[in-house]
Amino acid sequence: MALPMLPGNSVNRNLGKDKFHKSQHFDYSNGVAMMVGSEKPGIGGELLLGQSARPKYSLFPKGEGSDAPAWVAFDKQVLCFDAYFQEAVPQRREEKHRVRKCKIYFYLEDDTIQVVEPEFKNSGIPQGTLIRRHRIPLPAPKDDCFYNVHHFNINQEIVFYNRTFMITDCDPFTHNFLIKMGVRLNPPASTPADPYTTHRQEMEENMKPLRPYERIDSLKQFLEHDRKVLRFYCYWDDTESMFGDPRELILHYFLADDTMEIYEVVLPNAGRDAVPKFLHRGKLPKHAPIPKHQPGEITNRTVLNVFGPVGQGGRYILDSLKTGAVEEQFYKDCDLTIGGVINVWGRRMLICDCDNFTKEYYRSKYGIEDFKPVSYQASLPPKPARQVPPYTGFGSEEDSLCSCQGLLPKPPQKDFKKLMEKDRHGLVSNVLRFVAKMLTDSSIDKERVFIIYVYLSDDTIAVFEPPQRNSGVIGGKFLKRGQVKKPGQELFKSEMSKYFTAQDLYVGARLDLNNQPFQLLDADEFTFDYMEQHADEFPKANIGIIISKVKSISEEEQKKVKQFFTMSDPSSTGFIPYESFRTLLAEMAVQLFEHEIITLGRNYSSREQPEVDLGLVLAVAQDQLKKNNFENFTDMIRAFTHEDRDRSGHLSSKEAQIIFKAFRLPLSDDLQQALLEKFQDESEKIDYHAFLSNINWRENPAPAVLPDVTVKASLKAV
Repeated sequence: MALPMLPGNSVNRNLGKDKFHKSQHFDYSNGVAMMVGSEKPGIGGELLLGQSARPKYSLFPKGEGSDAPAWVAFDKQVLCFDAYFQEAVPQRREEKHRVRKCKIYFYLEDDTIQVVEPEFKNSGIPQGTLIRRHRIPLPAPKDDCFYNVHHFNINQEIVFYNRTFMITDCDPFTHNFLIKMGVRLNPPASTPADPYTTHRQEMEENMKPLRPYERIDSLKQFLEHDRKVLRFYCYWDDTESMFGDPRELILHYFLADDTMEIYEVVLPNAGRDAVPKFLHRGKLPKHAPIPKHQPGEITNRTVLNVFGPVGQGGRYILDSLKTGAVEEQFYKDCDLTIGGVINVWGRRMLICDCDNFTKEYYRSKYGIEDFKPVSYQASLPPKPARQVPPYTGFGSEEDSLCSCQGLLPKPPQKDFKKLMEKDRHGLVSNVLRFVAKMLTDSSIDKERVFIIYVYLSDDTIAVFEPPQRNSGVIGGKFLKRGQVKKPGQELFKSEMSKYFTAQDLYVGARLDLNNQPFQLLDADEFTFDYMEQHADEFPKANIGIIISKVKSISEEEQKKVKQFFTMSDPSSTGFIPYESFRTLLAEMAVQLFEHEIITLGRNYSSREQPEVDLGLVLAVAQDQLKKNNFENFTDMIRAFTHEDRDRSGHLSSKEAQIIFKAFRLPLSDDLQQALLEKFQDESEKIDYHAFLSNINWRENPAPAVLPDVTVKASLKAV
C-alpha cells in the first residue's frame, strides 16, 4: 500500500463531487418570503458545523423490508386512526358543545393526511371529507416542516390547522405497523358521548309505540324464489258442453308471490283462436266462484275503534283475534300434485305431469319421489310403414333409398360418430387383418394366401394377395375396399341388404365374399388385442363366455381333462405345450371355434421375451442403411444438437423418431424401436451421439451378416 503523504498520493477531497455552488439564504416557505440562511448547508450541499439534516419525509428503520422507494414499497398502505374533536355551539340552547367523530388516514407512500367524518343521519351538518388529502404542516413555529409517521400515537392530541383532534384508537394494521417501527403505543382512549345525540336517541325511543303493529313482510320470499316457476301440464275435459273438446293446458306457479297463470296449448288446425292466456296471473281461490264482497270487507288488517270520533282525534287498535275478518283460501304449492284436480273458477282441471325443475323442487321440499305421469289421451295408432319401391339395380341401394325419401335427393349419410371414433388415430390403425385361404378344388388356388382387411370406421372389407415366388399367380389387390353383402339375399327387394361387419370375422370363420368362399386361418397381434379389449362386441374373444362353455362339460370329461394335464406334464411344471392344449380343446364335447381356443391360449400363456442381440441388430440396421446409400449422419447430429436445448446429449425417443421421419431413415419402425430401447437410460432418454456413432456404417462398420441371418434378426426385433 502506498503511503498517502508521498508525492503523487495527496488526498483530493473534490474527487467524485458534482456540486460546487453555494446555497442561497433567501427562500419561500408556505408562500412567505423569509431568510433561511441559518439552515442552508455549505458549498456543494455539505452540512456546516453544528447543522443537522432535517428529513423531509418519514424515516423507516433500515434492514427490514425491501430497498424499493416509498411510493413502491408502501403503495396502497394507509394508517387509520379513530379521533374526535369538540366544537362549540354558542347559537343554540339545546347544546353547548358538539362531539364530532372522524377518521384520520395517513398515507405511507407520500406522508399525506386525510380527515373524513362519517355522515350521520339528519345531522344538518356538512359532513364527509373535512381535510382533503395533502401534506399538513406542523403548527407554528415549526410550520416549515410537515407531519410524518413519528408524530402519531394513540391517546394523544394532534393539531391540524388550529383544530385539535384527539386520537383514541387505530385499526389492527396500524397497530402492528407502529409496533414494528418501535413506537410504544399508549392505551386506547374512550370517546365522550355527545349530549345532544344522546337526547335525540331518547326522543326516538319514546316515539316508538308500546304495542307493535302487525308486520306483513313478503320480501324474503321474493328474494329467495324470484324467477323460480313451477310448470305443470294439465288437462280439462270440456266435451260435455256444446262444441266442447278436450283441452291441453300449461299451469305456471310463481314461487315468489304464490300466483298462477294458465296457457292453452292450441294444436295446429284445431279450429280455435290462439288467445294469449287462458287465465291471467293472480292468486287462484280454492272455492270459486265466490260471492261479491263489499268495499272494505276484505282488508289486510282488522282495526278496532277504541274511542273518539272517526278521523282526527280518534284512537284505534289492531284486532289480534281478527274478529269478523273474511278469510279466503288460495291454492299453494302443497296443493298441486300429479293426479290431483284443481278448481279453476268452476272448471275442473287434472294435473297430469310436470317438468324436471318442479320434480326436483317437490323432491327436496316435500320428499315426494313418485312422479308417474297421468295418461289422459288414447295412444295414437302407429304410423303406417312407408312403402319403398324395390331396388332397381342402378347405383347403390342407399342412393336409391334416398331418392325415395324426398323430391330433392340427398347423398346417403355416413355414421360420422363411428368414423371419428374408429378412424386411424396416430399409430393405431383400427384395421383388423386376417390371413385366409380360398376354399376351392383347384390345386393351384388352394396354395394361395390372402390377407383380409376390415376397416372398423365404416365396416368395409378389402382383400389383398401377397405375391409368392414361382406360384404362377400375380399378387396384389384381389377385392377393392367396400361393403360386401352377405350371401343368400335377393337383389331386387324393398328392404336394405345386410352387409358383413367386423363381428362376423374371426379365426376359423368361413366367408362368402362375392360368391368366393374363404376360410380365416390367423390374425395379427393388433386384431387379437382389439377383439379382447372389446369383448362385449366380439363374443368369440370374450374370455368369460368361453370359460362358461368349458365349465359346462360333464364330470367324466373333467376327470379326463385332469388326467390329460397330468400325462402332458410329467415333471409337474404347471405348463403344457400349446399344441397339446389345442388338441384337448378340439376333442372336447363342447364345440369351440378356433378363435376361442386361441383366446384361451393367449389368456393363460406364459411368454418369454427373448433378449435381442445388440450386435446383430446393429449389423442388420447398417446393412439396410448401406443398401439405401444413407449417409446423412452429420446432418442428423446437427438436428439432434439443435433439439437438445439443455446440451445434455440426450433426447426422448419420441423426439428421435420425429427426426428419423424428417431425414427419412430407411429403417422399419420395429427395428428403430428395438435400437432405441437398447440406447435408453433410466430416464428413458436416448444418447444420440452413441446411437448415431453405432449405426454409422462408414466410420464404424459392423461385421457382415448372411441374408438368412438378416431375415431372422429382423423378425426377432419385431
